[in-house]
Amino acid sequence: MRRAYPSSPYNQQQGHYSAPGVNSDMSMSKAQEMLEEENDQLVDSLKHKVSALKSLSIDIGDEVRGQNRLLNDMGKDFDTTGGLLSGTMKRLHGLSQGGHNRWMCYMIVLIVFVFIVLYFIIKWRH
Repeated sequence: MRRAYPSSPYNQQQGHYSAPGVNSDMSMSKAQEMLEEENDQLVDSLKHKVSALKSLSIDIGDEVRGQNRLLNDMGKDFDTTGGLLSGTMKRLHGLSQGGHNRWMCYMIVLIVFVFIVLYFIIKWRH
């Protein structure tokens, strides 16, 4: 890839760049060398940028795979917890429908007592 400067148009007939007012082959070869050096520098700069982007995209891909793994594990945990809760709710429903009102009162009193104890424990720590 060659780059032409506005002051040195490409000479279609000779196949190379020529600066206005300069006809020597030495000046043209120096100009070509300068353009080649500039192109090499631009190519090196582009290589570094592409390398950085590749590294960044690989890191992003690794992070996404890790996050997907975490989300899948959380989904499985929620499914397991949902199964446990539905089983517990069925047992509670059976208890409440079974006419065991006395046991239901004991359970409610126990739950209230546990919450009161937890409240005082948390309050005394702070």
